[in-house]
Amino acid sequence: MKNYKSGKFVNQGGYKSFQPTLLNRKWEIDDMQVISLLSKADRFLGRLDMYSEYVDIDLFIQMHIAKEATQSSKIEGTQTKVEEAFLAKSEISAEKRDDWEEVQNYIMVMNEAVEMLHRLPFSTRLIKQAHKVLLQGVRGQHKQPGEFRNSQNWIGGATLNDAIFIPPVHYEIDNLMSDIEKFANSENDFTPDLIKIALIHYQFETIHPFLDGNGRTGRLLITLYLVSKNILKRPILYLSDFFERHRTLYYDNLMRVRTHNDISQWLKFFLTGVVETSQNGVKTLSAIMQLKNSIEKSVDTLGKRGIDARLIIDYMYKKPIISASEIMKIIDKSPQTIYNLLADLEKLDIIKEITGAQRNKLYVFGAYIDCFK
Repeated sequence: MKNYKSGKFVNQGGYKSFQPTLLNRKWEIDDMQVISLLSKADRFLGRLDMYSEYVDIDLFIQMHIAKEATQSSKIEGTQTKVEEAFLAKSEISAEKRDDWEEVQNYIMVMNEAVEMLHRLPFSTRLIKQAHKVLLQGVRGQHKQPGEFRNSQNWIGGATLNDAIFIPPVHYEIDNLMSDIEKFANSENDFTPDLIKIALIHYQFETIHPFLDGNGRTGRLLITLYLVSKNILKRPILYLSDFFERHRTLYYDNLMRVRTHNDISQWLKFFLTGVVETSQNGVKTLSAIMQLKNSIEKSVDTLGKRGIDARLIIDYMYKKPIISASEIMKIIDKSPQTIYNLLADLEKLDIIKEITGAQRNKLYVFGAYIDCFK
C-alpha cells in the first residue's frame, strides 16, 4: 500500500473539509508486518470462534454485549459500569441515568442488528436502522437519528475554525457510504475480511455520516461485519475495550491515515487489537467454564434444592444482578423458600446481597462479572 492516498483537503471557503478516496477498488498489501499480523489475527479469531462452539455461548452472550456497550460508550465519556447495565432505571442514580440509557440502547441495537442480519445484508440500510435505535430517546435524539447529516460537522474544538478534523461535506455522504456498501459486499474482491473491516471502520469514522453517535456506530459495525461474513457465529469479538485502553493511539492512528496516508500503521493497530481481544476472549470463556464447573460442585451440596439453585444461576449468567421478585418469576416457590435458597447461595459465596436493605434486595453474581474485567 505504498502508493495509497487517503484523500484530500478541500477548501470550503472558511474551512477545509477532508474528502476521502473511495474504498471499492483493488487493494494490494506490500507490508510484511501487516501480512504477519493478519495471519496471527485470523488464527486467534478462529480459536475464539471455535472455543465458543464448546460452551453454551447463548448463556453468556448478554454479558459480552454489555461489556462492549459500556466500553464503547466509555470512549465517548459515559461512566456506566458493566454491572450497572443490568440494573433497572429506578436503581440508577439520577446523575448517571443519561449514561445508563445510552448503554441500554447500545445493548438493544446489538441484539436487534444481529437479528436484522438474517434479513438484510451489511448495508447502509442496516447502518441507518442501527443508528436510529442507538439514539432513540437519549442525548442526540434530536440530531436526525437514522438519517445521514445534511449539514457540516466536525471533530474536536468548539467551532469549525478550531476543529481538529472536518469530515467531508454532507452532499458527498450518500456516494461515500454507497461505496462502503459495495466494498463490503463485492464478490469479485479478494481483500481479506479483517483488512476489509479495518478499512471500513477507518472510512466510516472519516466520513462521520451522522450528526451524533458516529463512534459507537462505527465500532458496532466491526462485530456486525464479522457476523455477516460468518467469520463469527455469534457476536463475541468486541474491540471497544482495546480501543478504550489505547484511546489516544486509536484516534492518532485514524488521524495519521488522513494526514500521512499511513494506512499500514492503522492496519497494524487494528489487527493487534483483534489478536489481543481474541486471546482475552478465549481466557474469559475458559474462566467462565472453570467457574461454572466449580459452582456446579458447590450446588451439588444442596441436594434437591440444587435443582432450583441451578435455575437461578443459569438466569444470572444472562443477568448477573437480580432481585428476589425476579427469582419468583423463575421458580414457582414461596417467598420464604426463595429467601432460604438465596441464603444458601450466599453461604456458598456464589452470590452476594448488595443493598443491605430489608426490602427490594439485590443479589450480584460477582465472580462471574469479574471474568469480564
